[in-house]
Amino acid sequence: MMFAMRRISIRVRPRPYGVFIEHGLLEHTGRRLESLLGRRARCFVVTTSAVWRRWGKELDNSLRRAGLEAVIFEMGDGERYKTLATVQALAERFLRRGADRRSVALAFGGGVVGDVTGFLASIYMRGLECVQIPTTFLAQVDASIGGKTGVNLRAGKNLLGSFHQPRAVLVDPGVLATLPEREYRSGLYEALKCGVIRSPRLFEFMRRERKRILEREPKALEWLIAECVQVKADVVGADERERGLRRILNFGHTIGHALEAETGYRRFRHGEAVAWGMVAASSIAAAMGRLDPATAQRITSTVLAYGPLPSVGVRSRALVRRLSADKKTVDGVAHFVLPRAIGRVEIAANVPERVVTRAVDELRALSRA
Repeated sequence: MMFAMRRISIRVRPRPYGVFIEHGLLEHTGRRLESLLGRRARCFVVTTSAVWRRWGKELDNSLRRAGLEAVIFEMGDGERYKTLATVQALAERFLRRGADRRSVALAFGGGVVGDVTGFLASIYMRGLECVQIPTTFLAQVDASIGGKTGVNLRAGKNLLGSFHQPRAVLVDPGVLATLPEREYRSGLYEALKCGVIRSPRLFEFMRRERKRILEREPKALEWLIAECVQVKADVVGADERERGLRRILNFGHTIGHALEAETGYRRFRHGEAVAWGMVAASSIAAAMGRLDPATAQRITSTVLAYGPLPSVGVRSRALVRRLSADKKTVDGVAHFVLPRAIGRVEIAANVPERVVTRAVDELRALSRA
């Protein structure tokens, strides 16, 4: 089956960059990097043992064929490794292997690897070039694009970070064939988020084509990835530093991040927490008269159709307390992204605590059903 290369431009200043999407792209990564960076580049690859074991040979061979030197570093897999300690350990290893300002950091893995590598690249010797090579669906449609990098604190997610745009993002949907089912479904919720906030046709595609998507049919996947990337490209290009429009990308993340933190980053995959967050945000919007109940139900039923999801099982008041440590909280007031219709959302800061508590109670009941 032949697939054409898709290139979507992320129009940020001072240097726009491309997201390249193509089945089989991993095999040609070296050639693509050589055209972007030249043969002088020393590539410092950050990955996990699972990703390197399955796909490392293809990437390593591709880099060697292009005459690029590669140094490989493995980090722990999962949110609990998204810490300053991990960044420091990697920085020390970079230094021992001779990384300098002309080196290039390659993030080869999922969203955690991308966030940690991007953050390290932004601060190591005051800045290295970074290329994202995402290997999970979530990273391909969201985490690798837009330049947000960071690590977690005990109080909450991504509380230390920076904006550091990559030189390029190289997306090979073919690597998703070996992604564990739970990890794959987790990423699909971020795609659904793009539909709710910006693209009714994406939302409808996910409602209609659930079977093709869950079966990882290549053409359906490529269309879905490209549509999500285009949504994010439009938003990031208009608001790189999240001062306005880009905040809509946080739909589902206010409650989602609180769920992750309250459960020690062990119960939920990121996309699963966001899925429950989208259900809660839709419930809040309906309770406040911002969204008609039928549309709220459509969002909820579509989210649940891509399940199963882990049970919520946390105390509502404990979760509400977590909101005070979220990045979206300003002057002690939590900000929510609430849907008004499929494809349109708004930022709301006047959500009563009792409405949030009730929405979390509903999540608890729904997750036990």
